[in-house]
Amino acid sequence: FLSLCAPLTQEHPEVLPFLSSRHLRAHPDFRGSAEFRNILGRLLRRVRGRRRKVYVYINELCTVLKARALRRRLPLRSLNPGTPSQHPNASSQCSGTSSEHPNAPSGNPSAHSQYPNAPSQYPGAASQHPPGDLQDPGASPRRAGGSRRQIRHLEHLLRVYAGEIRRLQERELDLAELDSADSPYLQENRLKRRMMRIFRRLCQLKECSSLTGRVLEQRIRFRGTRYPEVNRSIERFINRPDAFPDYSDILREIRSASARHGLGLGRRQMENMAQEAFREVGNRLQERRHLDLVYNFGSHLTDQYRPGTDPALSDPELAQRLRRNRRLALARLDDVIARFAQRQERHQEPEPSRKRPQKPGGKVGKPREMGNGERPWK
Repeated sequence: FLSLCAPLTQEHPEVLPFLSSRHLRAHPDFRGSAEFRNILGRLLRRVRGRRRKVYVYINELCTVLKARALRRRLPLRSLNPGTPSQHPNASSQCSGTSSEHPNAPSGNPSAHSQYPNAPSQYPGAASQHPPGDLQDPGASPRRAGGSRRQIRHLEHLLRVYAGEIRRLQERELDLAELDSADSPYLQENRLKRRMMRIFRRLCQLKECSSLTGRVLEQRIRFRGTRYPEVNRSIERFINRPDAFPDYSDILREIRSASARHGLGLGRRQMENMAQEAFREVGNRLQERRHLDLVYNFGSHLTDQYRPGTDPALSDPELAQRLRRNRRLALARLDDVIARFAQRQERHQEPEPSRKRPQKPGGKVGKPREMGNGERPWK
């Protein structure tokens, strides 16, 4: 993968060393697993097919490696029985374990290296058992995630839904189906929502992050003002899901930060600051949404399309079908033209014929000047 991406990332040589560092920080079991090999093979095929999006695929691989990175955790120390109040901040560091049971041991130290996410998902698990009922530290820990059968079932459902979505996208539609209450577009939307729920559940069972590497999931760092307190408040607000703030929201965040930290900002100063911050935040959110649309817009039906190439040249069956459709279209066009020409001839009214009056002898009279009350022909 690195050898393929090296000539494509010459403008930014720092990308590949960063990717290598992410790979070294990943869990050794994950680096040698079949799941990682499948992900790497899929990204290799995408890079070969669409070389212009190599940075998108590198970012996706970095997100996967970051979700499976080794997490360093400090070993927990048990408190003395007579001094339970010597460490007032123990509850915030140990997630509610040592504060409720001061005599509880730290648990199995090998569990942190094998399952790095398990203590964070179940912070109060050690506090539910009394100190005498804890398991032996040498015993093997129980897996906090789902079983392999559940994971295989959910992965099978994802494949089934993905195939059904592709079938709906390839289906030919007419105007009657577009107006239907159960059109293929609505069915596709429902299937995609179900896939997202299954994907989040699968990430919970695998104890990995549900981030997909999209641009919308990247956090925006805001440094638009010279007050760090205001910057942090605005940054927390704009990074909420589905948040697109307006001017009043930015002004409210600035006022609350000024009152909370005692900055002493004036009303006019806060309004000017809110206007500048609002313009910068709006531009960055709009740019992020535009990039997300550019990277994710399209369909699998157009993945093989390349500008300037005719697919009929490499597909004899497609070329034959196009020629047959052309002959059929020309024949139908000739039928329509002939039908309307006959209809025009049948309904066309004849022009009134102008004939000169004849004399009794059969000669045509000559016109003469008319007087008042005289006829043009005599």
